[in-house]
Amino acid sequence: MENVCVKMEDIAKQANVSKSAVSLALNGKPGISEDTRERVIRIAQESGYIAKRRAAPAQERPLSSLLFLVCANSGIVLEQYYQQPFFRELIHYIEERCRSKGYSLQFATLNTESLEQNVKSLSEDNRNSGVILLGTNLGRQQIVSIAEHLPQIVVLDTNFETLPIPFVEINNVMGAYQAGSYLYEIGHREIGYVASNVRIHNFNSRQRGFMSALEDRELAIPDNRIFSVAPTILYSQESMREQLQHYLQENGRLPTALFCECDYIAISAMKTLNELGFRVPEDVSVIGFDNITESMVVTPELTTIHVEKEKMAQVAVDMLIELIHEGLNTTTKTTIDTKFIERLSCRAPINHSK
Repeated sequence: MENVCVKMEDIAKQANVSKSAVSLALNGKPGISEDTRERVIRIAQESGYIAKRRAAPAQERPLSSLLFLVCANSGIVLEQYYQQPFFRELIHYIEERCRSKGYSLQFATLNTESLEQNVKSLSEDNRNSGVILLGTNLGRQQIVSIAEHLPQIVVLDTNFETLPIPFVEINNVMGAYQAGSYLYEIGHREIGYVASNVRIHNFNSRQRGFMSALEDRELAIPDNRIFSVAPTILYSQESMREQLQHYLQENGRLPTALFCECDYIAISAMKTLNELGFRVPEDVSVIGFDNITESMVVTPELTTIHVEKEKMAQVAVDMLIELIHEGLNTTTKTTIDTKFIERLSCRAPINHSK
């Protein structure tokens, strides 16, 4: 008896999801919940769905796959990391570069709480696979442990100079230095610093770069102008509100400008300031870091530091492919420079005269 031809559209209707969600589920890609993935796969199996495979020219067929490995926690890289704007954009560029080089990209997520055990299990199937490890939230020893089990690895978005492992990172120091220089040059002297309450390599480097820019101009930020908030919240934060109100009570006015360690924090700060009755940039200027898509959606548009996510992705993929084909004679560490983006969330302080 001839099988009924089942299409992705049919599965989408039965599962009450979009066709793109069906594609993500069947191809093992992030972007949907595990419940949705399991439901789609079950319906596909029950209906006898057979994926159509188009024969591509030999030179276009994937030679093999690369693995994008993420260690999720409750700090900066969440379990739904692929929905976070910075990582979503980065993954997009990594997939594009893999495709252009004839590779497919697979995904794996590990929990940091049981990292050693999970890495051992993962390495049984992937020891000879090329791995791009998202290192944003990882410490030195965690990266060492992963690299021991998965030797063909390039670590993205962090750097430990003393490890003989390839790294590709943002020039965080340069970007924050650009921000500090800009605020000083347009006249700000009472500057505040809004730090993440989760500390990682990137944020520590940004703090170093920003403070260095001010030190070079003989300006320092007192401790009471350094605030600390959650780094992954796009709405106003009660803790931010309390810290700003306390500063206002103690000093009579807010800092004229705030540098925030990432765009998430900057957008949250802008919304908190608005709730307190302060205007951005008329009362307080705000600068972020990362240039995520949301930085152009908020009002006013956010002045920020552009991270070359596409370049980072290209370098990481190319470095890994070279490692796979030629072996590892000498490790290299690549730092990608940033670009300052001036938008509408900053202006000279009202009392400043050139």
